[in-house]
Amino acid sequence: MYPRYSSMMLPLLFFAFLVGGARASDVLEFTDDDFDSRITDHELILVEFFAPWCGHCKRLAPEYEAAATRLKGVVPIAKVDCTANSNVCSKYGVSGYPTLKIFRDGEDSGPYDGPRTADGIVSLLKKQAGPASVELKTEEDFTKFTSDRDASVVGFFADAGSASQSEFLKSASALRDSYRFAHTNTEALLKKHGIEGQSVVLFRPPQLNNKFEESSVKFTEDKFTNAKIKKFIQDNLFGICPHMTDDNKDQLKGSDILVAYYDVDYEKNPKGSNYWRNRVMKVAKSFLDQGKKLNFAVANKNSFSHEVSEFGLDSSSGELPVVTIRTAKGDKYVMQEEFTRDGKALEKFLQDYFDGNLKRYLKSEPIPDSNDGPVKVLVAENFDSIVNDESKDVLIEFYAPWCGHCKSLEPKYKELGEKVANNLDLIIAKMDATANDVPSPYEVRGFPTIYFSPAGQKQNPKKYEGGREVSDFISYLKKEATNPMVVKEDEKKPKKKSEL
Repeated sequence: MYPRYSSMMLPLLFFAFLVGGARASDVLEFTDDDFDSRITDHELILVEFFAPWCGHCKRLAPEYEAAATRLKGVVPIAKVDCTANSNVCSKYGVSGYPTLKIFRDGEDSGPYDGPRTADGIVSLLKKQAGPASVELKTEEDFTKFTSDRDASVVGFFADAGSASQSEFLKSASALRDSYRFAHTNTEALLKKHGIEGQSVVLFRPPQLNNKFEESSVKFTEDKFTNAKIKKFIQDNLFGICPHMTDDNKDQLKGSDILVAYYDVDYEKNPKGSNYWRNRVMKVAKSFLDQGKKLNFAVANKNSFSHEVSEFGLDSSSGELPVVTIRTAKGDKYVMQEEFTRDGKALEKFLQDYFDGNLKRYLKSEPIPDSNDGPVKVLVAENFDSIVNDESKDVLIEFYAPWCGHCKSLEPKYKELGEKVANNLDLIIAKMDATANDVPSPYEVRGFPTIYFSPAGQKQNPKKYEGGREVSDFISYLKKEATNPMVVKEDEKKPKKKSEL
């Protein structure tokens, strides 16, 4: 009796063990039936409207789950399966997946437009939670607030009713989506931090503290205004050499920047992360002290493997940092020498950069041995000599080998090249934009992308938006070509003589 009973129970016990062992999700699940009643329970909540089959939703899922766990007890996170709950998704105008919305006190307060990584979601929602500026009353409050992985902006005011504090709170409200704010009127805190009367102080993340710069920066303006406080934060937020992540990369780019890529991980290995960063900072500071203009950053080479590969580098290579420079214009430079612990290789690389002695890195296919066809083949290495010839008009197709629309266009584009081949001042060309760097000022975001580069106006190419039949291209070129265009007519086939 007992053996039979035990054998029957074993599968059930094993199943119960598996179910009990599986960690419950920290993401709340809402439905058509309970959405309206449950959404009002939360002062602030993020809701994802998704479909189970959606690829973007699947990629977001682990980041969303991790964010929910880290925000537990701070800001709740929920989701709605729109394939099973169409009413609530229709009510909030969901037309694509995933759609993320922020709700305040049960009301839709707008779309979530922030990063879709766990770090980004946590950072943004922490800024959204509670008051725009947190009041700090004790040293414990202060330490907890400024220990966050993001920078902290703290207003110190001896007089809680001052106009300066009022302006600071207005700034915090206006900028809360981007930065973390707190304020204090506690005399002991003002005294400890050397504040007489009032001040605003930016505290950089503690894990990035170093001997080359101060861990905090004081606001020096006399008047507290939204514009001045915002500029103060932007000018001092990152310091000499910040940790570039998916969440702040857009703020760091757009200017000339050197990035050292290695195994940066401030959660699992802060000491190792700072070991190499300090060596970058030492060299960076020496050049910055000379008045040289360049931004610096460190980044995880696996998280930015796509960018690393754009420089012809391998993200899986060794523990030593690989170093690159990208200018605001898009020019790229790679440090060829191995990174040395004494910083000498980095110092030489930077000196050569500022002296103009570095050769630009171009991702390029080999220049074709023969390029006499009706459609000229462009690669990064011959782009300038062919396209930027001021005496030539050039029509350029940027394509991808796997693109179906590009394959459909290929015979028509070749026919176009054959029809206008007698025009020596007009070139029909194409470039594989996946295998070659696309130079500025061309922007390629889809395939095929077609531009017309007029003679004498090489910095102002025109994006072609017309039809893709041969006749459409010819009509366009007749209108845009610098010189009158000759079009080769189709050869007329001889008519068959009718049989008698």
